[in-house]
Amino acid sequence: MDIKLSADALVAEGLSDTLAAHLVQKIEELAPDHDLEDIWPAITARVLDPGIPFEAHLALYRYFAGLWDAAEGPMPAWMPSIAVQHCSNIHTLAERRELYAYDDLYAWSLEDPAAYWAAVMDCLGIVFQQPYHGVVDLSEGVTSPNWLPGARLNIAESCFYAEADQPAVIYRDAPDDELQTMTYAELDRESNRVANGLVDAGFKTGDALAVDMTMNVHAVIIYLGIVKAGCRVVSIADSFSPTEIATRLRIGKAVGIFTMDHIGRGEKKLPMYKKVVDAEAPRAFVLPLGEQLDAELRDGDMAWTDFLAESTEFTPVSCEPGDITNILFSSGTTGEPKAIPWTHTTPIKAAADGFIHQDIHPGEVVCWPTNLGWMMGPWLIYATLINKGTIALYGDAPNTASFCKFVQDAEVSVLGVVPSLVKAWKQADALDGLDWTNLKLFSSTGECSNANDMLWLMAVADYKPVIEYCGGTEVGGGYLTGTVVHPAVPAAFTTPAMGIGLKILDEENNDTDMGEVFLQPPSMGLSTSLLNRDHHEIYFKDTPKDEKGNPLRRHGDQIEKLPGGFYRAHGRADDTMNLGGIKVSSAEIERVLEEVSDIDEAAAVAVPPPEGGPGQLIVFVVMLLDRDEASLRAELQEAIRFKLNPLFKIHDIVVQDVLPRTASGKVMRRVLRSRYLNERDG
Repeated sequence: MDIKLSADALVAEGLSDTLAAHLVQKIEELAPDHDLEDIWPAITARVLDPGIPFEAHLALYRYFAGLWDAAEGPMPAWMPSIAVQHCSNIHTLAERRELYAYDDLYAWSLEDPAAYWAAVMDCLGIVFQQPYHGVVDLSEGVTSPNWLPGARLNIAESCFYAEADQPAVIYRDAPDDELQTMTYAELDRESNRVANGLVDAGFKTGDALAVDMTMNVHAVIIYLGIVKAGCRVVSIADSFSPTEIATRLRIGKAVGIFTMDHIGRGEKKLPMYKKVVDAEAPRAFVLPLGEQLDAELRDGDMAWTDFLAESTEFTPVSCEPGDITNILFSSGTTGEPKAIPWTHTTPIKAAADGFIHQDIHPGEVVCWPTNLGWMMGPWLIYATLINKGTIALYGDAPNTASFCKFVQDAEVSVLGVVPSLVKAWKQADALDGLDWTNLKLFSSTGECSNANDMLWLMAVADYKPVIEYCGGTEVGGGYLTGTVVHPAVPAAFTTPAMGIGLKILDEENNDTDMGEVFLQPPSMGLSTSLLNRDHHEIYFKDTPKDEKGNPLRRHGDQIEKLPGGFYRAHGRADDTMNLGGIKVSSAEIERVLEEVSDIDEAAAVAVPPPEGGPGQLIVFVVMLLDRDEASLRAELQEAIRFKLNPLFKIHDIVVQDVLPRTASGKVMRRVLRSRYLNERDG
């Protein structure tokens, strides 16, 4: 390959003369032996390493991406080796069906869902107390599938088929603590003590028990104990206010709650039990943050040590596949949150995604900063334990250098992230002096990713892939994602999730490369009921039909299909605005704005003018450094004009100290829009 890269071009990107000359020399030595398709993997393997400033990685990636054929899509930053592909769980599944092309395997998962899910359950080793006589009964249509008719099971049993002495959880509760380990045998015994404690306390099968605490080893024990007892977990995020806690307790009909006296954040002790009391919660079982409880309990409430039963033997309650194990909630940024039940089949979807898309193998350590209040908390438990992996839990804030050190010390293989968390690590140099090259892959969910941040994440781990993962609580996992047998492009997806089909449609319900995504049922994991809404009205009312005449399922995300088989997420369809007669997503504008110097975060919304008419673009920014408003506006407008469309005119810029977010970290654009209109209109 003929390389025309000059050292001066790299110096213009901020590199030193010495480093620029060194990199150009090394690349010129590689070039004669490589084509454009394989020069970047060679550079990442033999020229770049985590010790080289990221500016060099970014400059080189941009240079070679500029040579890439746009008809093939964006240039991958990681390519799977033959060895990686052959060692993947996808290859294991492919061998069973003798379908070695991924596209053929995916097509089979849609054409014969019964055979696909049977094969997946066999790979996962799902335990049944009574076998099913069919994988799925569609007699009531694809919108109301009956999964595993005739079966009896308790999905918690499938979490305990690793070797008894293998680590199930590795954890560090505070930055200066030593790493601690709980084996599968110990986790089994401790969760049995919880199940027995529930029986001793008078709870019965089907009762709802809330969990409102940090994601620590006790949360995992409690969660599995509740499920073993045939009860329902009501998931509540530890950041919620008493009012929000009370709402979820009411909707979930909780008759008990597990919580902590306080939660620790750095040097701070934040009250937790007090919020539960203020929410007028039912009977509470309270764990201490430290060695002893630091709270006076209400009459009837019990300390954790008093609640736990002595007996470590328990036979998991036999349940129907459709019995509820967990009640989770949508973010609830407006109105009452949707209450979404997970059944004993939903975790099979989570574990299947972990097997196929996150490629979790027995013994691998999986870390995903999350909470039981959000779907990734239960997902982490099932996807890791059913795949015989080890959950890694950190008891303090994940946006710190101490968390990053925990990832290194725990020898994490699969690290889940939220894009805003990656940005925080990058800006704070949180990985300085650490070694993340032991990681196998990352997986990102919760927000639209920033391509530069995801390239940085790859670079700090010696170029390991980021598996983008988009789904929802009502999906039980993902519908759009990636794999270790596909190339990885920063901030891009490579495939719909195995076993679930999708359509991208425009407003006239025609196929398009940029539009709203609709899912094609049936697929295990998709919800079939809501506790406090009409499920059919939310997901199926007035939706278009597929080629077979079956109704499509509304999901609400805005997705773009790129050349080369890649996809990019553009946020929720209801965060799409019409500017100058052209539709554009908030996420698409924000991605451009956040590349401007001195911008930490940005949010874009459209508001109607006082007199009505086309929407006006309002930009909210969090600054790293103070800037003159006129120069800031000019630079932001130029970025939009150059990278998106000159018709997108900024009407107003509002500087914020922070952007409002849900407890799961998503920017609340509706709140920003409402605040702006209230201030403008008085």
